[in-house]
Amino acid sequence: MPTCLSREEWLAVLPRALVAAFVKTDKDFQAVAETSGTTVTFVIIDEWVVTVASVGDSRCILESADGSVYYLSADHRFDSNPDEVARVTACGSKVGKMDIVGGPEVGPLRCWPGGLCLSRSIGDLDVGECIIAVPHVKQVKLSNAGGRIIIASDGVWDDLTCEMALDCSRGFPSDVAANRIVNEAIRPRGIRDDTTCIVIDILPPEKLAPSPPKRQGKIAFNNMFRRKSPDVPFRTDREYAEPDVVEEIFEDGSAMLSKRLTTGYALQKVFAPSSCAVCLVRLKSGQGISVHANPLQYEKLQGWQGPFLCQSCHEKKEAMEGKRRPGGSSTTTNVFGHMC
Repeated sequence: MPTCLSREEWLAVLPRALVAAFVKTDKDFQAVAETSGTTVTFVIIDEWVVTVASVGDSRCILESADGSVYYLSADHRFDSNPDEVARVTACGSKVGKMDIVGGPEVGPLRCWPGGLCLSRSIGDLDVGECIIAVPHVKQVKLSNAGGRIIIASDGVWDDLTCEMALDCSRGFPSDVAANRIVNEAIRPRGIRDDTTCIVIDILPPEKLAPSPPKRQGKIAFNNMFRRKSPDVPFRTDREYAEPDVVEEIFEDGSAMLSKRLTTGYALQKVFAPSSCAVCLVRLKSGQGISVHANPLQYEKLQGWQGPFLCQSCHEKKEAMEGKRRPGGSSTTTNVFGHMC
């Protein structure tokens, strides 16, 4: 946490800082012409506040102590996200299933060229600039009763629903629970894709006793994450508990970088005019371009109009927002590869 910020300010600025960090990481991939890509689900836990930033389809869910279930990430698969299909097609790319010559279209919806089934990821340079690294970010505050977080790759979620993952892992410590979820996912068809799972328990202070015997530890987890009675219906993934159980502090999944890097008192401390808000390169006086600047006007804005971007990050922002088209002026075409 920056020393210039209070804890409250840091938590408030964290979602925006994560957006900048994801975009910078994506730029680092592109700088070495890395054509492979990855999903990312990044979780920060500060006492009872949980902040999750994600691109791709490595889902993160939360089960509160009362058994309610919350999505903490967004699914950026084209098949389940019509808004992302609209954004990518508006950017100039085609979204459709794989076309087999002489046969029907098969498989999930993909972006062409490239054939990626995700609209957001880190890397994937060869697919084009419409595949962006701007993450969905959600921040929630748990009650002091705690909760359980499950993060898993698509190899788990392709074979298990959230209900199945939670049901097979209740009553077990986090490390055992993660193994049980993976084993349950691969049981029907074996390992077909990356199948990774992490389980994190956020426990009340009274349950953090040092190194209890295994039997006592299991009893503690059984009491907190007990199996539901068959007579009690399971809540669906989209149902939410009462506000005093899990409080939503922040959520934004917009693809617009200029919207995500909004201004504010705390942001002025973090995103200084002397450095780029994304890659942190030092900016000479008057060199930075405001995230709010008109793409055709590069004159210096008056007063605090930041955060500010370097020329390279500004061009990336324009490309990710669909404002740069093939044939348009650009000094970074060779770096960014296919144009939207």
